Parts: sequence; C-alpha cells; structure tokens
Amino acid sequence: MQGVLTGFSIIGVVIAAGYVAARLHIGGPGAREALNRVGFFVASPALLFTVVADADLGSLLGAPLLVQLVAALLTAAVFVVVNLAWWRLRVPEATIGALGSGYVNAGNIGLPVAVYVLGDPTAVVPVIGLQLLVVSPLVLLLLDSATSERRVSVGFVLSQPVRNPIILGALAGAAVSLTGATVPDVVLAPLEILGGAAIPMILLAFGMSLHGSTPLRGDEGRAPAVVASALKSVLMPAVAYLVARFGFGLDAEGVVTAVMLAALPTAQNIYNYAARFRRGEVLARDTVLVTTLASPVVMIVAAAVLT
Repeated sequence: MQGVLTGFSIIGVVIAAGYVAARLHIGGPGAREALNRVGFFVASPALLFTVVADADLGSLLGAPLLVQLVAALLTAAVFVVVNLAWWRLRVPEATIGALGSGYVNAGNIGLPVAVYVLGDPTAVVPVIGLQLLVVSPLVLLLLDSATSERRVSVGFVLSQPVRNPIILGALAGAAVSLTGATVPDVVLAPLEILGGAAIPMILLAFGMSLHGSTPLRGDEGRAPAVVASALKSVLMPAVAYLVARFGFGLDAEGVVTAVMLAALPTAQNIYNYAARFRRGEVLARDTVLVTTLASPVVMIVAAAVLT
C-alpha cells in the first residue's frame, strides 16, 4: 500500500505542476499541445522500444491480456444493453459510449501507473497493442459505416496502427526481443534518455488539460456519460478482479495488476474519434474527464483492499 501511495504521489505532483503551469500561462497557449506531440512522436516510442526490447514477450500475453479483454467487452456490453433499454442512442453515439466504458488510457496514464505504481512498465504494453492494433481499427470502421460525414477509406483505417509511432516503437522493440539482437550503446543510450522524458511530459500535459475543464455541463449526453463513467470506473475493475482471481486463478500480484489496469480512465482517443466524425463529442469529453478524476480514487481504494 505504501508503494502505491508513493507512486500516486509522484504522479499527482507532476500533474499538479502541469495544472499550475497552465493556470499561470507558463509556456503559452501551445505548451500542452507541444508536450503532447513531442511525448507522442518522440519520447513514448523511445520508451516503449527500450522497455519491450528487454522484455520477455511470452509473459506479456496470455491470461493477463485476456482478463483486460473480457473486462472491457463485458463492460461495453452493459452500456449497449442499458442504451437499448433506456436511451436508444444512434449507432455512432452508442459506439462512443460503449468505447468510453471499456477503452483505457493505457498510454498517457497507463505508462506512469505501470512504472510508479506497479513497478513494471511492460504491464501496460499488451493493452496498448490490443487497443491500437485491434480495437481502434474496428471502431473506426464501425463509425465510418454508421455516418455519412467525413468518409474515410478502409485502407486509411487499417493503416492507422502501423502509422502510430508508439506502436512502431513497440514493434521495433519486439523484433529485438524475439531475435535476441544486441542494440549498440550508441543507439540504446540516446533512446533511454529520450524515453526517460516521456512520462514527465505526458503527465505535465495531462495536468495542463485539466485547467478549465468542467464535466457534465448541459443536458446533452449527461445520463449516458454518467453511466459510461460509472461502468468504466467501478464495474470494469470489479469484473477484472473476478475474472483474474476466479476465472484465471492469477496470484495476488497478478490480480492487483489486472484491477489497476482496468481502473485506468477512459482514453482521450475516444474524444478524438468522436470529434473526427462529429458524433457523441459531449459524451466522449465528459466520460474522459469524469473517469480521469475518479481513477486515482478507485485505484487507491483497490490497493487498500487488495494489498
């Protein structure tokens, strides 16, 4: 429990620094976007390369990944059922709501949690791969087929994973791990330095994004956002616990890891998808923000109960 509190304290202080920087207008109006872009295109791929290259890929797959998949699918299915029973949102909005209920922020928040709370940066790698390589292309195809606005080609959708620098970094690291190749120090050392900058930049940018954000303003999408947020913050970690402990019989450490990963907030990708197709934007925005604020509380409570 002490390690968890220490990890969240580290994360919280850096996020708070980003919030204060935004409030004081340090760095100007483009600071958050600049940090996000450098973190996404440069630092995070370097971090994932160095982490995955040194990892045992076999240990990253199997039961832990299946736990996250089952928890995400069941939680999203509950949103779909609730929607059919009460709101009957159209397909694009229902897709955004279901995705918001089970698609975790494995990059921006997952990496810091894996490093500082779980003590294992590789823990979140399978989830990143699953979401970016499988879930995102399927969702984009579904949204494209359900709306007449901003049509995108199948080729564009299917090429998204391999155009993502984070995935490219992870795939390059996987190639090194599988082949047993040795990366020269002149290459590895700069990547380690760049990778070390990823988490601070991500957390600072995230803290900046919280400044001026007010969730659940207005009636549009309020009830679906509340339900999606509750499903993501409470039901998904609970399902992960049950599946990990009783379904796959994971040990205590594996159960804690499963719950922590499932308790991550909804990924900001969801809002990007909603904005791209101009459907469900309020629902996506509010779900991301509410789950982001709730996630640390859920994780601390889970850690107190499970450790």
